[in-house]
Amino acid sequence: MKSRNLLLAAASAVALLAMPVIAHADAFVDEAKAIVAKASGRADKWDGPTTGPKAAGKKTIVYVAGDMRNGGILGVAQGAKEAAEAIGWDYREIDGQGTVSGQATALSQAIALKPDAIIVGGSDAVEQKAGLEGAAKEGILMVGWHSGPVPGPLEGTPIFANVTTDAMEVAKVAAMKAVADSDGKAGVVVFADSTYAIAIAKGRAMEEWIKKCAGCTVVSFQDTPLADVSTRIPQLTTTLLQQNGAKWTHSLAINDLYYDFMPPALQAAGIAGDGDPQNISAGDGSESAFQRIRAKDHQAATVPEPLAMQGWQLVDELNRAFAGEKWSGYVPGVHLVTPDNIAFDGGPKNIFDPDNGYRDAYKKIWGVN
Repeated sequence: MKSRNLLLAAASAVALLAMPVIAHADAFVDEAKAIVAKASGRADKWDGPTTGPKAAGKKTIVYVAGDMRNGGILGVAQGAKEAAEAIGWDYREIDGQGTVSGQATALSQAIALKPDAIIVGGSDAVEQKAGLEGAAKEGILMVGWHSGPVPGPLEGTPIFANVTTDAMEVAKVAAMKAVADSDGKAGVVVFADSTYAIAIAKGRAMEEWIKKCAGCTVVSFQDTPLADVSTRIPQLTTTLLQQNGAKWTHSLAINDLYYDFMPPALQAAGIAGDGDPQNISAGDGSESAFQRIRAKDHQAATVPEPLAMQGWQLVDELNRAFAGEKWSGYVPGVHLVTPDNIAFDGGPKNIFDPDNGYRDAYKKIWGVN
């Protein structure tokens, strides 16, 4: 884990150093509004690969899930299963049940099945390096979803391609939403979790973007573990309201889960569902978040991932690996869900499922109906 944390810390530092210093306040706000407008647009145009190898012959793949109780991991599994059926491959799932040891056992069970390929869903490639190397020695190809901090091949591991959005871009879009909606006057509380290196990197990135807004203020940075939000957030919300009052206009959280437990305290303080603080999430896109955004019930926006589409991408990356080609290079763009666009791109089903025809696009590449 130390090497992973150092890698993520370095990546985060580089990302923050690369952020532009914009002196003119109005220019920064204008840029924020442009970024938000682009991220909020319809996801109805396919911007992924259009060429690639035809479908490989009969293959067996195993999806090793980090934890099937996790909505993201489950959503990707559903997409991968659907894609495997479309391309004509046999598909199986094994649940790592949310622990490092459980994930290692699941990986060992998958290797014992002697599949052609393994999808590592939500387990850290560094933590599971021994198992992954064991699979590679057996000639098993591997791709990952959220198995490392960056998209594409993961250096030092046998992962052919890691599928994920750009976490720093997600953080930027979420922060710019607060800047844009407040016309550069946001008073922000950031919620993050240092238990996870990538989560705290996202939190600090959002903090830095707010600091670059001349008229904005970081009211507070709260390092609150996701595992404890049900017990900590209600009282913490009340305390933050008492301490900051109207200065707290926006929240930026690394995950929607924080907002699952905030509304009762806000309601008790007499704050309307569409009142301040405006709650914005840099990631996840849970079913409850979609419901809150639609009802304007103490959440203004979320930046979800296209889980089913990423499942299809994982199968496509494996097909490229079987053909001896490079990974596709495709990194899904950042999408911001708000009350204004929630009626599209899967929103009515409380998921982000782009209306861009990705299923047909991949089938066309593979040469299947």
